[in-house]
Amino acid sequence: MAEPPRVPPEMFRFATTERADLHTAVLHAFGEAGERLETTLAAGDLRERLRAVGWYAPVGEQELAGALKQLTGWGLLEVVFNHAGTFATAEEYERRNLHYALTRRGEAALAGVRHATAALSSGGALRTAVLDAIADRLRELDALLRDPDPGRNRRIFAALHELECHLDGLREDARRFNGELQRLLRAEGADLSAFHEVKSATVAYLQEFVGELEQRADAVAAALRAVAGHGPGALHARALDGAGLPEVPGTDAVTPWLAERAARWEVLLRWFGPADGGVRRLHDVARQAIVSLLQVLDRITETRRRSSSAAADFRTLARWFAGAAGEDDAHRLWDAAFGLGSARHAHLGHTDAELIPAGVSWREAEPVEVSALLRSRGRTERMGRTGRVRDVESLRAERRARAEKERAELEAAWSALATSGAVRLSRMEELDHETFERLLDLLGRALAERPDSTGLRRAVTSDGQVEILLRAPDDGAVAVLRTSQGWFRGPDYLIDVRAPGDSHDGGEVPRGQAEGA
Repeated sequence: MAEPPRVPPEMFRFATTERADLHTAVLHAFGEAGERLETTLAAGDLRERLRAVGWYAPVGEQELAGALKQLTGWGLLEVVFNHAGTFATAEEYERRNLHYALTRRGEAALAGVRHATAALSSGGALRTAVLDAIADRLRELDALLRDPDPGRNRRIFAALHELECHLDGLREDARRFNGELQRLLRAEGADLSAFHEVKSATVAYLQEFVGELEQRADAVAAALRAVAGHGPGALHARALDGAGLPEVPGTDAVTPWLAERAARWEVLLRWFGPADGGVRRLHDVARQAIVSLLQVLDRITETRRRSSSAAADFRTLARWFAGAAGEDDAHRLWDAAFGLGSARHAHLGHTDAELIPAGVSWREAEPVEVSALLRSRGRTERMGRTGRVRDVESLRAERRARAEKERAELEAAWSALATSGAVRLSRMEELDHETFERLLDLLGRALAERPDSTGLRRAVTSDGQVEILLRAPDDGAVAVLRTSQGWFRGPDYLIDVRAPGDSHDGGEVPRGQAEGA
């Protein structure tokens, strides 16, 4: 599995320091010098170059020397000594002998900064002229490959280079345009008019591009098949002969060059060869974007057709109130706008309807009491019959009977568990489940108590009606008790269940002695 490319950790550190602006300006100055084929710069020459790239702030010798030292430490610059020069003094030697030049890492870092800046300031576009240029270069390569003259190899190299540049431009423009298009689909403009115009223009642009894309893509695919008929190997071999690569002892420039050409050719095939290639995906993305944009435009149009919002209605009403001719007009506008009726208490009548009929005007009638409940709850007080008192006698009788039944069951369980002295737990072989639960409760209470010096444990139930004395068996015997829902297995304790205060043979469970032991 191929690993993603890794960038050296110190390569872009210059852009994150406090002096990032100065570091970037220094690299740009070296880049400008490289474009003039000046490979090295001294500190004095660098100060002049800084002003050429737009750095006008004063830079001291110590500050510039520190910046050069940092860039050298990060591997972006290298120190070059001018041994061919003549120097009158040691100071002049120190000042003029040291030159600096960009390393390969420095050139890559500068190219990365320039590419990032260009990407931030440029936008993508779908240009059918690029497709025409790709088709023209492929047709030219087909014609050149038909001619076996080696003098054509230089033109083959130039046409192949132009073809790869056009392909890179198409891929980059498509990627950027798709990113901007997706952001446009997610955008919610504050100004609906401008938002509507932008999306309408984008739809028209996409429709024109989609209409011309298929025809031009078919022309590119036909020209690509013609060139592929000559064989990619023959194409790259003749282009290599026309490239005129320098022959440097100890280095192999041919193998990576051919590998790069093969990779670019595969990209070209993926874009224009198969039915699901890059051009087809671009076509599908553009058509889907047209549909999405039209849906957004329909929603905007529908929003414009709807009635105004409540806030807009109130603002319009406020303007009407401000333009009212008088107070009477304002009152009529108020009644028409809010539709308020009579007060909630206007329907209340006098207690004596014969003395003051309902038809008498409220101006002439006596005042009517208005309940405070009408103001706080929105309704008048209504006096009704008192609710019937619930008869709880039957409920009491039911509860009394249930309590008596539970008490009888409890007494029966205690009677079944009561012993006339110390007995083994195994004597209680068969028990009903309710009695067994009472026995477990007694055993749990006894085992929760701390034993005395003789090993005896004593516990009493919560109601104080039953007491249990328990002693662990000396012989390690095991008891098994059976109930209707299962069986219980545990130590065969010596127990004595009785009422508190009763005594059986001295009141204690004797060690090693029990009934039936």
